[in-house]
Amino acid sequence: MCGIAGILNIKVQTKELRDKALKMAQKIRHRGPDWSGIYVGGSAILAHERLSIVDPQSGGQPLYSPDRKQVLAVNGEIYNHRDIRAKYAGKYNFQTGSDCEVILALYKDKGIHFLEDISGIFAFVLYDEEKDEFLIARDPIGVIPLYIGKGKEGKMKRWYSRDWTEYETVKENDAQTEDVKVALEEAVHRQLMSDVPYGVLLSGGLDSSVISAIAKKYAAKRIETDGASDAWWPQLHSFAIGLKGAPDLIKAREVAEYIGTVHHEINYTVQEGLDALRDVIYFIETYDVTTVRASTPMYLLARVIKSMGIKMVLSGEGADEVFGGYLYFHKAPTPQAFHEETVRKLSKLHMYDCLRANKSLSAWGVEGRVPFLDKEFLDVAMNLNPKAKMCPGKNIEKRIVREAFADMLPESVAWRQKEQFSDGVGYSWIDTLREITAAAVSDEQMEHAAERFPINTPQNKEEYYYRSIFEEHFPSESAARTVPSVPSVACSTAEALAWDIAFRNLNEPSGRAVKGIHEEAYT
Repeated sequence: MCGIAGILNIKVQTKELRDKALKMAQKIRHRGPDWSGIYVGGSAILAHERLSIVDPQSGGQPLYSPDRKQVLAVNGEIYNHRDIRAKYAGKYNFQTGSDCEVILALYKDKGIHFLEDISGIFAFVLYDEEKDEFLIARDPIGVIPLYIGKGKEGKMKRWYSRDWTEYETVKENDAQTEDVKVALEEAVHRQLMSDVPYGVLLSGGLDSSVISAIAKKYAAKRIETDGASDAWWPQLHSFAIGLKGAPDLIKAREVAEYIGTVHHEINYTVQEGLDALRDVIYFIETYDVTTVRASTPMYLLARVIKSMGIKMVLSGEGADEVFGGYLYFHKAPTPQAFHEETVRKLSKLHMYDCLRANKSLSAWGVEGRVPFLDKEFLDVAMNLNPKAKMCPGKNIEKRIVREAFADMLPESVAWRQKEQFSDGVGYSWIDTLREITAAAVSDEQMEHAAERFPINTPQNKEEYYYRSIFEEHFPSESAARTVPSVPSVACSTAEALAWDIAFRNLNEPSGRAVKGIHEEAYT
């Protein structure tokens, strides 16, 4: 991941504004520790902190068009950049080997109407000095975070639109296992694009295991314009973290042995996790309970990954949103309710799992890629008949994914029950967090919570505890408003709480909150 910061609509350029932009960029330098760059001109200042993944030698930013009339600052990866480069060969004089430079070529050709041509994850600011206009855009799901302090034009424009968001479009569709298998393998293959060492996050759950197995299949070769060539790093390294004896560690070890990765198992203690909380909340910029719980072990893991020289990892994020893998989905009353919830979950990912994965890893200069949220894969997976995704009662969740990849995984993992990451690293992690925060926040403080925190008032002591730390780091009202605050059971949206009477008046994001489904449910 990289970091970008910009100041736009500047009336008069001053040294003070340039210094402000540099200070803004400095705050996110952990996202891009390899190099810094800044553009000052026209009515814009664009600053960039680089994490070099593709073209480390010449791909520094900001990037410029050949006539230097357009300038671009990007945080992202464009997976189909080779195809786009080939299309514009002879028409556009590329200045670097950066995958992101194709954005400038597309803009020159199509103006602002080119975003559907891109396959990748990104957040960027493109400034046209000649026209004194700019374009700010983010990938469809929000894998890359983007914050805008003040609107332009006074409103946002949606560029990504799909028919599958409507149940009527998908309710009679087919659902073939082979379609899922082919589309996901293609997504992983696309996302292995890298000029630096990469690895996989392997928690031992279904999703990360599937991604790891596919990555291992392709790891010996790198995508090139003329086919495939020998990889720079033919050994695929996998990484898992948990408390000693954690459910995830046991299964991750089993998968690694089965698929043949060089596996690294990192143990952390509850105290080490607690000691990291303050830093974690600073880097992930949220006080959402489930995000803080899961981000802490991921943050600790990222530090080890970076220490080994790995700069990019593939992750299994997004599968539970696309296929209804959270345990509360067992309670979905109808295919329509199920599908509409998956669409809602996808629309909110930028505030939850995408934010967690991106910022926990970026805290140590590691990039995370998420094939389950690949734009082309989503068009296959979200068009499946929702009936094929449903898991009523004791039926196993994500059956179609399990069937598609059962031959690539140990049976005990291919059919393992969903375990949320913050649970899987060790049940005592969440249990201790609940105990410590309950002791640290008094009943009186909770009674007056609305007075101290009128925006998104904490709903329990654990949230109050995290919110207090967040406020120390980010005291502004605008910062508080960037964080969602809604009741949830096992990571559900608020709308899904109506699915089960047992969910009423319950607010616990752990999967163990789903009684009758989770094997270790809270009593």
